[in-house]
Amino acid sequence: MMSRSYTNLLDLASGNFPVLSQPREKKRLPRVMTVPGVISELDDDQANSVSSDVPSSVVQDRIIIVANQLPVKAKRRPDNKGWSFSWDEDSLLLQLKDGLPEDMEVIYVGSLRVEVDLSEQDDVSQLLLDRFKCVPAFLPPDILSKFYHGFCKQHLWPLFHYMLPFSVNHGGRFDRSLWEAYVAANKIFSQRVIEVINPEDDYVWIHDYHLMVLPTFLRRRFNRLRMGFFLHSPFPSSEIYRTLPVREEILKALLNSDLIGFHTFDYARHFLSCCSRMLGLEYQSKRGYIGLEYYGRTVGIKIMPVGIHMGQIESVLKLADKEWRVGELKQQFEGRTVLLGVDDMDIFKGVNLKLLAMEQMLKQHPKWQGRAVLVQIANPARGKGKDLEEIQAEIQASCKRINETFGQPGYEPVVFIDKPVSLSERAAYYTIAECVVVAAVRDGMNLTPYEYIVCRQGVSGPESSSESSGPRKSMLVVSEFIGCSPSLSGAIRVNPWNIEATAEAMNEAISMSDSEKQLRHEKHYRYVSTHDVAYWSRSFFQDMERCCRDHFRRLCWGIGLSFGFRVVALDPNFRKLSIDAIVSAYLRSKNRAILLDYDGTIMPQTSINKTPSQEVISIINALCGDVKNTVFIVSGRGRESLGKWFSPCKKLGIAAEHGFFMRWSVDEHWETCGQSSDFGWIQIAEPVMKLYTESTDGSSIETKESALVWHHRDADPGFGASQAKEMLDHLESVLANEPVAVKSGQFIVEVKPQGISKGCVAEKIFTSMAESGRQADFVLCVGDDRSDEDMFEIFGNAITSGVLSSSTSVFACTVGQKPSKAKYYLDDTTDVKYA
Repeated sequence: MMSRSYTNLLDLASGNFPVLSQPREKKRLPRVMTVPGVISELDDDQANSVSSDVPSSVVQDRIIIVANQLPVKAKRRPDNKGWSFSWDEDSLLLQLKDGLPEDMEVIYVGSLRVEVDLSEQDDVSQLLLDRFKCVPAFLPPDILSKFYHGFCKQHLWPLFHYMLPFSVNHGGRFDRSLWEAYVAANKIFSQRVIEVINPEDDYVWIHDYHLMVLPTFLRRRFNRLRMGFFLHSPFPSSEIYRTLPVREEILKALLNSDLIGFHTFDYARHFLSCCSRMLGLEYQSKRGYIGLEYYGRTVGIKIMPVGIHMGQIESVLKLADKEWRVGELKQQFEGRTVLLGVDDMDIFKGVNLKLLAMEQMLKQHPKWQGRAVLVQIANPARGKGKDLEEIQAEIQASCKRINETFGQPGYEPVVFIDKPVSLSERAAYYTIAECVVVAAVRDGMNLTPYEYIVCRQGVSGPESSSESSGPRKSMLVVSEFIGCSPSLSGAIRVNPWNIEATAEAMNEAISMSDSEKQLRHEKHYRYVSTHDVAYWSRSFFQDMERCCRDHFRRLCWGIGLSFGFRVVALDPNFRKLSIDAIVSAYLRSKNRAILLDYDGTIMPQTSINKTPSQEVISIINALCGDVKNTVFIVSGRGRESLGKWFSPCKKLGIAAEHGFFMRWSVDEHWETCGQSSDFGWIQIAEPVMKLYTESTDGSSIETKESALVWHHRDADPGFGASQAKEMLDHLESVLANEPVAVKSGQFIVEVKPQGISKGCVAEKIFTSMAESGRQADFVLCVGDDRSDEDMFEIFGNAITSGVLSSSTSVFACTVGQKPSKAKYYLDDTTDVKYA
């Protein structure tokens, strides 16, 4: 029975919602297709097939940018007949076009900020596509409310900002109907993307936490789609994230992207830690690029903070009304030192903490009373709820208290502006402020400091005023918990929860010498001006191109149901073992070598009873009964258990402990294949392993006749991996002069004699057969794990050295569809038995 905690995507995708109404079937937008074959084959079913009104003539690179909201403003016409639309110049989605190739067509998919009547939706869709190349996703009101104000704002947003729902009134408990609405909304977005996509030519770039399961919907339809995702919010530590009931569903959906972007290394590190702890995936760093191997695909991890649009800010700085407003503000705050805060009104921006710090500074440093002013601009709240109302009430009370305590005639220490402020007016405030203070307790990026730095720099050339021609200077006090903090090395970083330290930082910032402020400003301006939004989008797109380079060279299969869906990508020469092909070669051959691994090949890994079944014994005896066959079990298990289990198979060869012990049949003695029989190294290695076992809960030592193996599968993933790496270095150091090899594997560190591997076993068998005049003309080699790869990779050398003939039929086969040096695969142990 399936757990209720696991929502079936197939049910949700087909619209089986117990609490949600069905969206109306809309007229589909025309789509240009460049996929060979019948277009309807790409769709879920014939009833929903997508038609193409325009034949494809010229292939042009396009990118489809998908976000919760389109970069357009919409308003009703004065006569209330229809809508008028205009670009939202402040939208990051519009600004990022500057970093994309000039000849690249950009299409936007997202929702509108206004509700459009059902009868108008088709006309609005066509208008937006024709004039703005925008494709609107219209969400039914019940889904929209539960999707955005429900799951996004009540669950994901608080959790990603480290707020746990400890009570019903604090954050809100997980509600499965909100999750279903989130999935339903992502499904609607996917349908709009599918209507306009050319899957073999287009790139798709998905933005932010609202659409984290969208990659699965799109990957399910188009296995080779080139797709990136960027998260603009923080990603919490694994201790926080794993409290989310749908944690694995979201992780697996994100991993259907080709590239996943984060603002800072901290956010990326938390995501990678979640993948390690919950999915068992480990990342690798190669030549500066971080990647996660996921079923043969390498999912890239991009760390790049977003920047501001330099052109937009500089154009605002040239406006006459801005200059007029600057003059007005200078007159208003004449003789005062202005500290500025610009924040959205939400519970994570720390506005209340900033006010307390201002109050503390005025108490601790009375010289600023009557001189220092904190101007706090609060942008309108985008969310709602009891928590926000409490914060707003606290802010109002703090402003009133501070002004009553420290205010004087003509002087208010706190000026609180609780209304929308245009970029032009904001720039005027930036220009007159000596310091900007950002005290957010958690924020994905926060571009306020960047805007401030550019405004303090001003514009050069004939437009610049004589007053701004002197040395530029600025100061920043920023929370260490915001995404832009690492890139602002000249800022004073604070823990906003420490009111006293923040107050001291504010005092230090406005007391600093002009020369020091100038040096810090110059350093910041160099960074901000070169790492703008175009630099960010260009870098992300170039990495997306790199990650998708091999898409059409590899074979891809979509496997798994619901959010377990993923694409397996394999080398084009890697194919399933054909029974007809192997039977044909088998019958033609005269001297056959058949090498079989045990665990995971003949015996399922999940089986508790590892004793071979009577069926397996019968099959092996049948193979051994043919005089043309040389059959071997090649395993890492000990010779005692293998010898006992396969005692009925009189003619079966066994290579135990990866080949340290070998025998050709039951009647023959065990041979020792190691280069040395000196096991004195155990006295050195075992105490080291015991030391790490005692300090690593969940680890254990396995003692074999020829090897020692340290297991950490049951230890904490992060700590176990760290200890394994440390132990590997430790053992390599103390065993440097011993005839042993120290190797790490999947959750193990192994010490074994040099020259011992399954590859050596295979080579020895082939050599022995050739020397006895029975050179193998047929080889079947089947295994499932990393140690078996040693067998698969020796065939080339064996043919070159003459041990095998170039005409030998070689069938190297791994169990399971996964990256391997073998050329063939079988799905599972059942396939192995009946091959």
